[in-house]
Amino acid sequence: MKRIVDATGLACPLPVIETRKALKAMSEGELKVVVDNIVSLQNLEKMAKQMGLVHTLETIHDTKHTITITVGETTGEVVASKAEPTCDETRSRSTVVVLSSEAMGSGDAELGRVLMKSFIYALTELDRLPDKILLYNSGVKLSVHGSDSIGDLQKLAGRGVEILNCGTCLDFYDLTAQLGVGSVTNMYEIVQSQMEAGTIIQP
Repeated sequence: MKRIVDATGLACPLPVIETRKALKAMSEGELKVVVDNIVSLQNLEKMAKQMGLVHTLETIHDTKHTITITVGETTGEVVASKAEPTCDETRSRSTVVVLSSEAMGSGDAELGRVLMKSFIYALTELDRLPDKILLYNSGVKLSVHGSDSIGDLQKLAGRGVEILNCGTCLDFYDLTAQLGVGSVTNMYEIVQSQMEAGTIIQP
């Protein structure tokens, strides 16, 4: 069975959502998804890896990329015998920090940036670190090369904190090539991370 999902022209997170729907409807075969930007391709590749599915990528030109996912065949990277935590178990222990701006609070912008730098530094000094840091809107500016907070974010990543940057936001600010820490994500994963969190911290 072969199936094609044309996700060209769809904004994040629709390519991921439509691909998930198609995968749920298939028991075996190949699913080919066509997208028109590299961020969507990266998001779909990440999803396939998380699901442990065999997949191949192809870039036809700058505005056409495909991922072919083989349903019913796994990479072996997912350990089937490992019990997945229930939603309640995940919520009870997951702490997510949301950085939706490069500045902290409202008021003077320069003061806000100083406060945000201090906030991120303070995270590195905690005994218990957050599980994830989500960056979107101008918050993605904190994780690019040259940011005042890049060193602290890299330190957190080195200690196991998952740092996820909104791909649409990086594209909007033309910062994708300058990303210095963490990975590119999509709105589906941003929403999912917050839904599963036991604690959400947004300065």
